[in-house]
Amino acid sequence: MGRPVTLFTGQWADIPLAELAPLAKKMGFDGLELACWGDHMEVDKAASSKKYCQEKRELLKDNGLECYAISHHLAGQLVCDLNNDGRSDMFAPKELAGDAEGQRKWAVKTMKDTAKAAANMGVKVVNGFTGSSIWHMLYSFPPASGKMIDDGFKFFAKMWNPILDVFDKQGVRFALEVHPTEIAFDIVTARRALDAIGNREAFGFNFDPSHLQWQGVAPVRFLKAFPDRIYHVHMKDCAVTLDGESGILSSHLNFGTPGRGWDFRSVGRGDVDFEEIIRTLNAQGYNGPLSIEWEDAAMNRIAGATESCEFTKKVDFEKSDRVFDEAFDS
Repeated sequence: MGRPVTLFTGQWADIPLAELAPLAKKMGFDGLELACWGDHMEVDKAASSKKYCQEKRELLKDNGLECYAISHHLAGQLVCDLNNDGRSDMFAPKELAGDAEGQRKWAVKTMKDTAKAAANMGVKVVNGFTGSSIWHMLYSFPPASGKMIDDGFKFFAKMWNPILDVFDKQGVRFALEVHPTEIAFDIVTARRALDAIGNREAFGFNFDPSHLQWQGVAPVRFLKAFPDRIYHVHMKDCAVTLDGESGILSSHLNFGTPGRGWDFRSVGRGDVDFEEIIRTLNAQGYNGPLSIEWEDAAMNRIAGATESCEFTKKVDFEKSDRVFDEAFDS
């Protein structure tokens, strides 16, 4: 039997957990990676009430499901983002709309509470984002000095080290989903992020190959660069669809719009080589869940998630305990 296959509920937060759990089981999933929005995981309640967490566990168990990780991408994003242009207002309480510093303070507290919530849920990993104060400097015009970039990584360390202190205290790890708009979005910046916080063990990665693939970063090479920092794995696919008109930055076309330079695809329908990913995870001893983050704007999500679950279970396999010709030595 391979690894458990779970569904990240972030894209399903419009469905109450009591309805989503039986649906997920029907689609073939072994568990849920609970998003900390909607009613799936209310952080303030989970951080302060073990009873609340037990009720969530029992709901999942009643539907034949487990929980191996929770995720709070929304609050994490606000920790390091500097500019509030209205897009992030939906991530924080309504009364903080337009208040960037108020949102940041809320986000820092919330991420600390998320570590406590994970501990109360009995899980060891929180996935999420960090935000970045320097992402807007990606293309260096107007010119960005080396000091500006250095200061961005220092700011990340300043904001996240106190959060990670709480993770350490709770015995929980934070797994950054390496992703554009975060402090780490490829192998080079992931190394730099680790260096910025002194390579502390509480901080690692939620490996999601889709965000690397379209950038031209080899997903398997990422795994090999950080063999001891892969704390969680997302199964998500994408396809580069350059047609000579729209570039890789996608021309401000929304996901699912024909003519984008790249787009997410249902697992197994894009460019990601999941066979080599599974082989590399086996070689590195990763035994955690394979969690499907389903995002294919051109496909029905129930059909797509069901198909993705089937694909993942088919492509996954256990590591061999022998070389094939060792049988001849007996």
